[in-house]
Amino acid sequence: MSDIVVVGSGQAGAALVAKLRHLGHEGAITLIGEEPVAPYQRPPLSKAYLLGDMTLERLYLRPETFYPEHDITLVKGTRVDAIDREAKRVHLANGEEIAYDQLALTTGSVPNRLPAAIGGDLPGVYTVRTLEDADAMAHEFAEGRKVLVVGGGYIGLEAAAVAAKKGMHVTIIEMAQRILQRVAAPETSEYFRKLHRDHGATVLEDVGLARLTGGEHVTGAELTDGSKLDVDFVIVGVGIKPDTALAEAAGLEIENGIKTDEKGRTSDPSIFAAGDCASFPYKGTRIRLESVGNAIDQAELVAENMLGAEKDYLAKPWFWSDQYDTKLQIAGLNTGYDKVITRQDSETAVSYWYYAGDDLVAVDAMNDPRAYMVGKRLIEGGKSPDPAAVGDPGTDLKALLKA
Repeated sequence: MSDIVVVGSGQAGAALVAKLRHLGHEGAITLIGEEPVAPYQRPPLSKAYLLGDMTLERLYLRPETFYPEHDITLVKGTRVDAIDREAKRVHLANGEEIAYDQLALTTGSVPNRLPAAIGGDLPGVYTVRTLEDADAMAHEFAEGRKVLVVGGGYIGLEAAAVAAKKGMHVTIIEMAQRILQRVAAPETSEYFRKLHRDHGATVLEDVGLARLTGGEHVTGAELTDGSKLDVDFVIVGVGIKPDTALAEAAGLEIENGIKTDEKGRTSDPSIFAAGDCASFPYKGTRIRLESVGNAIDQAELVAENMLGAEKDYLAKPWFWSDQYDTKLQIAGLNTGYDKVITRQDSETAVSYWYYAGDDLVAVDAMNDPRAYMVGKRLIEGGKSPDPAAVGDPGTDLKALLKA
């Protein structure tokens, strides 16, 4: 019987400890989180919660009573300062030490911030990563106010959609040539560019932020094209990075995240990692996935392996984004694609199918859950239908599964 400590109380950490108990682990389980609340969902922070459509109670992954009922010690509002790998103890910021037989790191990720030199630390400049972040900016969302969204990725676009729905003047700036350039094809970028402009937002691409201006609060922005904007507040959505500081200080191997093997084990055989912070082998390369699906699946597999299962993690990437009345569902990874097939199933439902040579590698489906589900099953089954059939709206998608 071993004592297990899990550092990081996000989606992965919560899934891991619940799985350990479900599998019958009888040793001590301790879940340690920096935030002063029980584990909660992060995706709604930039969507339903920020819009006011989801209460705090509904954010929680499980009722707080779940943890004592399952004999899981939940330590809230406490940072782990160091890992003593030799003594197998974690040192907390409050001076406490907790011994472990096995340790799991589910430390997640941290948002990139704007440099203080260009006004990134001015009051009124926000990121959207934690409950505290969302609560801090909630008072800024009022009809008629001017918001600048820096970064045209999914987080920034979701927050921009909330602001536009609340009747605000929204400007989105993206320093790359197009929004979503890092993660999606030009077709998907064009879809969301039009969607935001149709809802009154200004979308500026190939334009960066030179600096933010203001004194006690941000009041303006100067862009790299020389233009100036009056702003009431700023939302920064310029990506996230894996939170590896604790692992790095402990001497664990780092490679685009905490480096793990196929089983989720780090360079220390007593320490595992899962979720946004972990990189793992995938189809001959090494990747890190930033998604709820990966956090849950990888954490649950790590729980099994901590109890001796010795299973390899076979990732099945999927993602989603909600903006206005559009639900985007993504299956697979579009890395290496060389052509995109468009399928228009109705006026509001469209999907983009990514091919690398003859292989179907990913699908972006907007308001088209059938295309998403079929695409996901095809990709996971290693099947690649004829692109011409995919693009023909007369083709029965489900028939592609039987081909």
